[in-house]
Amino acid sequence: MNPTPSQKVSFREKVGYSLGDGSANLIFQMMMMFQLFFYTDVFGIKASAAGMILLAARFFDAFVDPAVGILADRTNTKWGKYRPWLLWTALPFAVFFVLAFTTPDLSERGKIIYAGVTYILLMSVYSFNNTPYSSLSGVMTSDINERTSISSIRFVTATVATFVVQGLTLPLVTKFGGSPVSSKGWLWTVSLFAVAGLVLMIITFFSAKERITPPVNQKTSVRQDFKDVCSSRPWRAMFVLTLFLFITLAMWGSGMSYYFNYVVDKDALFAFLGSVGLVGIEGGAMGAGHTFLDAFGLIVYEPSKVFAVGFSLFNMIGQVVTLAGVILLSQSLSGVFGKRNVFIVCLSFTALFTALFFAVPPDSIKTIFLLNILKNVAYAPTIPLLWAMMGDVADHSEWVNHRRATGFVFAGIVFALKAGLGFGAAICGGIIESFGFAANTIQSDSAVVGIKLTASLIPAATFAIGVIALFFYPISKRLNEQVQAELNARRMSSKQ
Repeated sequence: MNPTPSQKVSFREKVGYSLGDGSANLIFQMMMMFQLFFYTDVFGIKASAAGMILLAARFFDAFVDPAVGILADRTNTKWGKYRPWLLWTALPFAVFFVLAFTTPDLSERGKIIYAGVTYILLMSVYSFNNTPYSSLSGVMTSDINERTSISSIRFVTATVATFVVQGLTLPLVTKFGGSPVSSKGWLWTVSLFAVAGLVLMIITFFSAKERITPPVNQKTSVRQDFKDVCSSRPWRAMFVLTLFLFITLAMWGSGMSYYFNYVVDKDALFAFLGSVGLVGIEGGAMGAGHTFLDAFGLIVYEPSKVFAVGFSLFNMIGQVVTLAGVILLSQSLSGVFGKRNVFIVCLSFTALFTALFFAVPPDSIKTIFLLNILKNVAYAPTIPLLWAMMGDVADHSEWVNHRRATGFVFAGIVFALKAGLGFGAAICGGIIESFGFAANTIQSDSAVVGIKLTASLIPAATFAIGVIALFFYPISKRLNEQVQAELNARRMSSKQ
C-alpha cells in the first residue's frame, strides 16, 4: 500500500527499525576504530600491509555493492523487497565478524592472506545486510519529516552501540585477556558483540514494514537504473560527501587509537583519570561504584596501563555528547533550516575542531577532552541527516525519471561508505608507517608527528571536501517539499 501525506510510522516500529543500526554499528565501529590497530598491534601485520588489505577489499566492493542493490530491488517476497535480507544475512554477519578478529598462528604471509579473506567476506556480507537495511528507511514512508524522525531514532540507537564499542572494547579486552593487545580478549569481546548484533537484527526484521512500492508500470532495467542514478546530481553529491565523510571518520578513529597509545602523556592522563575517580589501588577496598566500573575494566591501577581506560573515557564522553546532539538538535534544526544547510554549517565546525588537535600539547588532557566535546557537538546534528537525505535522493530520482530503484540508490552510497572506511584506514596506516611508526614500542619524534597528522589536519581537510560536495547538492527544503507533494499526488492517482 502506498502512503498518503498524513501517514505516520509508529514509535514502536521506528525503535524496532533502529535496532538494526545498533547491530550494524557493533560491527562497523569495531572496523572503523580498531581494525587497523588490531591488525598491527594484536595480529602483528605491518601498517602498510594492513592498509593494502583494506584497500584491496574495495575492488570486490565495486562488483558486490551494485549487485546487492540490483538483487534487492528485484526481490519479491511476502515480507517485501528489503526486509528478508536482514533475516538471511544476520547469522553470516555475526560469524564473519568473529572470524575477522580471530588470530590463528600463521606465518606473516599467512596472516595477511587470512586477514584479507576474512575482511573481504565480512565486507561482502555487510553489503548484503546494510544496503537493504538502509533502503528500508526509504520505503517505510514518503513523509520527509517522518523520514527524518526515523533516521534520528535510528541514530540514537547507533550512538548507543557506538558508545558501547568505543567505550567498552578495550576495557573488556583487557578484562578478558589481561592487556589491550590480548588475542584471547579480542576474541571474547567480539563474540559478545556478535551475539548481541544477531539478536538486534532479527528483532528489526520482525518490526519494520515496507509501504512504498515502485510505480505500477515500471519496467525492470539494470541499464536504466545505472543511467538514472549516475545522471542524478543529488546522488553524485551524496556519493562524494559519503566517501570523504567515511574516509575522515576511519582515518580519525584509527589515528586517535594510536594518538592515545603513543602520543598522549600517560602520567598526565593517569592524573586526569584520578581526578575523575577512575584510578584504583591494587588490592585496596573499593566502593560499589568503583566495583561496578572495575567489572567492565574501567578502573586503572598504574600509569603504564592508562591507554584502555583513557581512550575509552574519551570516546564515551564524545558519544554521550553526540547522543544529546542527535536527540536535541538534528530534527529541530533541519526542520527550520533544511538538511543541507545544517549539514554544511555543522560539518564546517567539525573540521575546525578536528584540526585543532594538532596544536594541543600531549600533557594537556583537559584540552584534548574539551576539543572532543566541541567536535561532537558540531558533528552530532549531521549524523541522521545523511541517510534521511539519501531517501530524499531516491524520491528525487523517482520524481525526475518516473522510476524508483531505492536499493540501487543506497547501494552506491554503501559502496562509498565502505570505500571511505578502507581508504581512511589505509591512508592512516600509510602515513604513520612513512613517518617511522613501529608497533608496541616508544615512537620517534617523526612517528609522533605522523600520528598527530592522522588525528587532526588531514582528517580536517577531508571533512572540508565533504563540505564542498554539499554545495552541489540541489535538494533544498522547498524543493524537498515540492517533490514529496507531487509524488504523493501521483501515487494517489495511480490507486484510483
